[in-house]
Amino acid sequence: MNDVKIAPSILSADFAILGEECAAMEKAGADELHIDVMDGHFVPNISYGAPIMKSLRKVNGMFFDTHLMISEPLRYIEDFVKGGADRITFHLESENDPMEVIEKIKSFGVRPAIAIKPGTPFEKVVPYLPFIDMVLVMTVEPGFGGQSFMADMMPKVKALREIIEKEELSVSIQVDGGIDKNTIKTAADAGADIFVAGSALFKQDDYNKAVAELRAAAR
Repeated sequence: MNDVKIAPSILSADFAILGEECAAMEKAGADELHIDVMDGHFVPNISYGAPIMKSLRKVNGMFFDTHLMISEPLRYIEDFVKGGADRITFHLESENDPMEVIEKIKSFGVRPAIAIKPGTPFEKVVPYLPFIDMVLVMTVEPGFGGQSFMADMMPKVKALREIIEKEELSVSIQVDGGIDKNTIKTAADAGADIFVAGSALFKQDDYNKAVAELRAAAR
């Protein structure tokens, strides 16, 4: 299993000072910036698009972990590559053919990843594991911040970790939704190694302490 990575979700940041917020997370030692893109169709909310990312890329050197909660990821891959994405995660439940999306992401030299909603069986992502960098197991329903962690997703994480290790694949498992000092340990024990956190980081007074506490709890 890979070492623990902490990925602050900018959806919980103060957008009036987004550049400063992300710089503070970089300084606090966070590993990746998790950028949630919502289209108002695949999920009910609309967040932001590639231009926001592009602006952020100019002032931030962190690894950009781009989570596309959109119906047609294939149409927008190039935009997000130009926006500075280092990894692009798309949903298995989206409308495009998964292998086509994976190949398009790889054609730009960017890492591909697949996300699955709580209702999607883990078996559906297994055929794609040899071709991706990471699988994201949603621990809330995608589209809204501040939801409670779904502990019943942990068997899914555990099953995926077992397959990844058995097949000797270099694939990370990310969890996203309701991650805090208490739930992160549960997810880490199940086999996750990249942890997306919003409120548990951006809503804290001391970012350095918040990042360090999450990392320690996961380890």
